[in-house]
Amino acid sequence: MSTRNTKRKQTSVYRLAKPVQKGFFGLLFSRFMVVLLLILLQLSAYIVGFVLLEVYLPNFAVIRAIFLVAMVIYLFNCPMDSSAKLTWLLIISLFPIPGALVLAFSRTALGYRKLRKNVNEQVEATKKAIPKDRSVLQELKRDGSGTDDLSRYLNRSGCFPIFNNTEATYYPSGEAFFEDMLKELDKAEKYIFLEYFIIEEGYMWGEILQILHRKAKEGVDVRVMYDGLCEISQLPTGYTDLLAEHKIRAKVFAPIRARLSTHYNYRDHRKILAIDGKVAFTGGVNLADEYINQIERFGHWKDTAVRLRGAAAKSLTLMFLQMWNLDEEHPLYEPYLDDEGYVPDGANGYVMPYCDTPMDDMRVGETVYIDMLYRATDYVHIMTPYLILDDELKTALTYAAQRGVDVKLILPGIPDKKGAYALAKSHYRDLLQAGVKIYEYTPGFVHAKVVIADGKKAVVGTINMDYRSLYHHFECAAYLYKTSCIPEIEADYLETLKKCRTVSRDTIRREKLSVKIRGSLMKFIAPLM
Repeated sequence: MSTRNTKRKQTSVYRLAKPVQKGFFGLLFSRFMVVLLLILLQLSAYIVGFVLLEVYLPNFAVIRAIFLVAMVIYLFNCPMDSSAKLTWLLIISLFPIPGALVLAFSRTALGYRKLRKNVNEQVEATKKAIPKDRSVLQELKRDGSGTDDLSRYLNRSGCFPIFNNTEATYYPSGEAFFEDMLKELDKAEKYIFLEYFIIEEGYMWGEILQILHRKAKEGVDVRVMYDGLCEISQLPTGYTDLLAEHKIRAKVFAPIRARLSTHYNYRDHRKILAIDGKVAFTGGVNLADEYINQIERFGHWKDTAVRLRGAAAKSLTLMFLQMWNLDEEHPLYEPYLDDEGYVPDGANGYVMPYCDTPMDDMRVGETVYIDMLYRATDYVHIMTPYLILDDELKTALTYAAQRGVDVKLILPGIPDKKGAYALAKSHYRDLLQAGVKIYEYTPGFVHAKVVIADGKKAVVGTINMDYRSLYHHFECAAYLYKTSCIPEIEADYLETLKKCRTVSRDTIRREKLSVKIRGSLMKFIAPLM
């Protein structure tokens, strides 16, 4: 199957500029290629330096051995996941000096110390930006579900109140999300904040852009933030200036520059739309045509999203502002966090939006998943596009299944990344042996990040079950407890299950040898993926 079918359902596309040239020649003559060449030149200079040292320095072998031993000792005492330690040991044993220096480079945080400082300052300054309702925590404590414990844990890393006055609406597809997204954008009166990992020119972004352009002319504060990787192929360099000409303020998170930096390892993978402090969206859906099946990539694209209407929308607004204000001298928060006591008619249950940052020592996204697995008594149903597990998450999955919890995983039937697909399959045998049930979505690619437990708890957000999301990305999600949409989420899961093939010991045995070999080899570098 072709990786991209450019036949569109709609032909009218609203643009501010000529479309980005794609394909080989588009990449070859892009700014990204110039940056890449400059970075490769820097790498080449380091490699030449190593070679010259080895040739002309008589005692280089001794120095290398001492340096290697020192790095191994450091690694064993480093606060790092055990799988990551094994990966680095392999790299250092094969390439002692380059491997050790790359490890030192990554651990000393060269290139992103300023980002880390700014993020932590913004988080600390806003820990009390949204008042917490103690009566809600008291209700949850009497409930005995453990949700109050999770709330206390989350609020150690940021400002994540739990609300009982918010309506949560679940969207089982990008198309359903897109339809309501346009309606909510059209209602905006004060501000529209968008923060997305991917924005790509096409029908979806064009429809959104028309409304943003009109709203900006009406005086609505419109802001757009996207990850720097978009400048490789999705959007032209300088697109922020183009948006500014249309009164839309825009920023790029971590743009690609012509210098080596660990900064590039940390991407803004979040998807946030916040409107007027009353309505907010999050989920797996980016702003590109494949997410609404306007074009076909890897078969049918299965995705999900959630809309929060009410007080909990302020939390996603705060998350956006924290990221937006990283380079602002006088950041403003208060004017955007007043919901004027808005409580929608459909408010029920409990909603707790939260985010995860790689700039602290807390693995928030993974801990929420593990908490749901350990507390479940009946079932845990999961949809995720990637399954690249560390020891803690794998133990939680297998332990839940071994004690009788119905643990089901839905994964893509058609992969977007063959390496990640093969690596996921390398976990299948151990999971099946523990009693975990695994299914693959035959119509295409699952991009949804959904976990449902016991018909009472659910998480819908941006957090994949892989090292990228759990360790290296900025992420966000909504934790739902006893909301009326949870049965709808479970119903969607069961409906999706009907379109899946079952993974069994027999299907694993019949898997292509090339896939098995690729998965086994990629396990060595899984923490770096």
